[in-house]
Amino acid sequence: MKPSFTIAYQLEPTPSLKRFAAGIQEVMESEGYRQSDENDPHIQLVFNVVDPRQPRHFRRKGKGTFVVTVAENHQPVEDTFRSGYPVLIRSLGNMMIYLDRYPEQGGTYFITLEQGCYPLATHDGDAGYYQDIFERIRPLASSQLIIDNTFHSDLPEKLWDGDTTTNELIQSGKKLDGMNLLPAPFPIEELLPNGAYRHIQRLYGIGGLSYGNLSARHEENQFWMSARGVNKGDLRQIGQDILLIKGYNADNLSMEISVPANIEPKRASVDAIEHWMIYSEHPEVGAIVHIHAWMEGIPSTEINYPCGTVQLAEAVAQKIREAEDPSRAVIGLKNHGLTITGKDLNDIFARIDGKILPQVPMA
Repeated sequence: MKPSFTIAYQLEPTPSLKRFAAGIQEVMESEGYRQSDENDPHIQLVFNVVDPRQPRHFRRKGKGTFVVTVAENHQPVEDTFRSGYPVLIRSLGNMMIYLDRYPEQGGTYFITLEQGCYPLATHDGDAGYYQDIFERIRPLASSQLIIDNTFHSDLPEKLWDGDTTTNELIQSGKKLDGMNLLPAPFPIEELLPNGAYRHIQRLYGIGGLSYGNLSARHEENQFWMSARGVNKGDLRQIGQDILLIKGYNADNLSMEISVPANIEPKRASVDAIEHWMIYSEHPEVGAIVHIHAWMEGIPSTEINYPCGTVQLAEAVAQKIREAEDPSRAVIGLKNHGLTITGKDLNDIFARIDGKILPQVPMA
């Protein structure tokens, strides 16, 4: 069956929005997608057209549905990102197409949850405009999320307080914080009621305290990893701040996690699938650090796949496979950040010291 999409309206569309929707429908169908009903639980991609003054979210029927928020602006704005990002968050989208119709500004912008904001080179009316839009959203339209967790209360009691490896994780989190590599995200929690904020955290791994994550191999393919949405500069409790990832269940698309008995665990980072692939394929890799920063002269993934998807994990794994030394690789994630492997965490920090650029280039 062909992958599906739909266009949902949360307002009475303007003539320019109707024209935009018609162009999107045409290019999606030409690329092999079929238009479906909004109630389809298996729908892959939704274009949620909202009123930026009162954005409403599209109620997803399935976990595998990605939403592209579409909003039209007719007012002068000083900062496109600051104007558009709250609309993206309030509408619970994965990505936003911001159509700036104000005459002196104009243009089409893409805004992402990772705080990326970049313009489309072509303009409405140009040849290839809708095809260019499709190329930007293709990663969403073709990705598969791995966001489910299966918790097992089987962590050996001797590990309930951690071990030398978790102590290294704790100290490494402090190092990242000290290097200002755990920037506080846009204050999403101030824009959403608690229920919606928890929903977007669960779906997309946007933490309220810091971006980025770090992990270190425990034994075989098991590894310790910072949990989702915790302060990596203040990691403390096993099962809450630090989790033991023990595997990936391909049948139910879930990360398998070992936690202490009698504890309410935090969820795993959405990047756990990426780390698992790397540890499984490269036994010489002892640690991984992911940060929203950049380095010059590094290989990079070519497509901006969403976090927590098999496709992003596979793209990073391929770049590491191609590295001269996979155990000491630095890979750029397009429009997102860095994944760095090392023999251990100290090895990683020794290699990146003084080389990190805090701003991720957007293209």
